[in-house]
This record gives sequence, structure tokens and C-alpha cells, in this order.
Amino acid sequence: MVAELSKLDTAIVSGLAYGIDIEAHKSALQHQLTNHAVLASGLNVIYPKAHWSTAQKINKTGCLISENPPSTQPDARLFPARNRIIAALADVTIVVEAAEKGGALITANIAYSYDKPVFAVPGNLTNSVSVGCNNLIKQQKALIYTGINDLLYHLNWDGNIKETDRTSYETLNLTREEKAILMAIRKSPEGMAVDEISWNSQVPLSQLASLLLALEFSGLINSLPGKKYQVKRPIPA
Repeated sequence: MVAELSKLDTAIVSGLAYGIDIEAHKSALQHQLTNHAVLASGLNVIYPKAHWSTAQKINKTGCLISENPPSTQPDARLFPARNRIIAALADVTIVVEAAEKGGALITANIAYSYDKPVFAVPGNLTNSVSVGCNNLIKQQKALIYTGINDLLYHLNWDGNIKETDRTSYETLNLTREEKAILMAIRKSPEGMAVDEISWNSQVPLSQLASLLLALEFSGLINSLPGKKYQVKRPIPA
């Protein structure tokens, strides 16, 4: 996953913990990506200690982040607090493995509450470390992650958009209301809530649902978690 992301100008943000966290940090270092670690301790207290050398490497090309005073020792209550910072810093949260309960789910739920995109890698129904990911998808709190194109599609990143794909509104067979909706949504690259779309486009909520569905079927917009919508690809006005 990180190798794929290295094709883009991407930064990795994680928590320096055992498992997926440390693997993401190490892979980011290997592929020379900007790399940030958020600590549940003071900046001079690396936990776990086994990740001290990795932390020093991260600090040379990215940064170590903590809201705690120096010499603060890791404590159970500090980890969920640390996770809210990870969710806030990241444009998107990707959960690779998660049991039914755990820190990854805390981060995912916080990101969801921030109206930020969440992705989860689905797993076998009998695999205990996939229960959390599968539940996020089932509860519609996360989109399914299958590869980098999922990010390009849902986040409106232009890494794989060719110039020939760029179409003006005038060449599309759109109604006045549909054009107004698209113009409104494109103001918010991270997605816009339904009530905001109605306000900005001046299209009544009673008409909006059917128009949004038509635009989604046309491939012009994406629906995101949290009842938000996003322009699928850049379209010059």
C-alpha cells in the first residue's frame, strides 16, 4: 500500500505502535515518503522502546508529535487521545486490520465523526483481526480499500486523470439545477453535506435527493460516508 502511495506526493501519519503502525512507518522511510509519528507520551519517551531507532529516522525526514509534556510516560488513557490527533492530521484514515475492539477502531470512528473519509481493508469473515474492518464497512462508516485507485476516485486526487478526461459543464447535458449542484459541491474538495449543497445551490431539499442520485449515476459525483458528496473529477466551469 505504501509503495503504491509513493507514486504520489503523500505523507504517512501513524502512532509508532506494534503491528501496522510500525510497518507503515518503516515502509514510508524505505520509499522516502514524508513520515509523521504521533506519540502517547512525551517526545523524549519512545514507546515501545524497540521503535527508538525508527523514531529517530522519522524525525530526520518528518516529525514526532505529542501534546504531552516532556518525560510523560505512556498511559492507557493517552492512547485514545493520541488517536484523535492522527485522525485530525490525516486527509484519510485507512484501517488495515482491526479486531472487534481496539485502537484502530477508535481512530476510524473519530475520523468518521470529523466527516473525514475512512477506508477499511475487508477480510475473511472467520478472521478475528478482520472483524473490525468488516464491521466498519457494514455500518457504512468506511469505504472498501482495494488499491490506490480507490483513493484517487473518492478523494478526487488527480494522480490518474488525463487531460482528455477534463470536460466543461457546457458540453454536458445538464439542467440548470444540476449545474448549480456541481458548482456548489466543487467548492469543497473533501465533500459537502446535503444541507450545505441545498443552501449553496439554492435547490430545495425535496428535489435534491433525486438530482444527486442522477449525478452519481452519471459518474460526476461520489457519495461519501456521513451523507456527503464530492465531485468525482475536476470539471472546469
